[in-house]
Amino acid sequence: MSPHTTSSPQSLDVMSPDRTHWLELPAHRSSVGVARRSLSVWLTAWQLPAELCADAVLLLSELATNAVRHTLSTRFLCGFGLVTDACLRIEVHDHDHLSRGVPRCGEPELDDEGGRGLLLVEGLADTWGVDRSRLTGGHAVWATLTA
Repeated sequence: MSPHTTSSPQSLDVMSPDRTHWLELPAHRSSVGVARRSLSVWLTAWQLPAELCADAVLLLSELATNAVRHTLSTRFLCGFGLVTDACLRIEVHDHDHLSRGVPRCGEPELDDEGGRGLLLVEGLADTWGVDRSRLTGGHAVWATLTA
């Protein structure tokens, strides 16, 4: 399966700073929780619906976990922001500029303990995709949610 989008909407690095937030974190499992908590604080401040907030935190968790587990990066960059008052964009950029592979949905077996992260992203997000990051040189995996 591939990202279900035809074009990449406006990336966060060109959006208004009062509607975006960025974190650079070490590529450790504990950083995923830091990213989730930071996103939760901003979503509360932006007064977005509870269901969208829960989905957004789960999406960020999956994208950040993939950056930690499946890249050679020692750090990763998380961004989230309001594209419109009702549309949230989440991005995770790795620093793995040597990687030739593109993150994509797997086809896990029933007994597999992993391999479902991007399937979950595909199911929750309105759109999602993978681009080469202009900020890190690695991959930027992004997702949008609309209230």
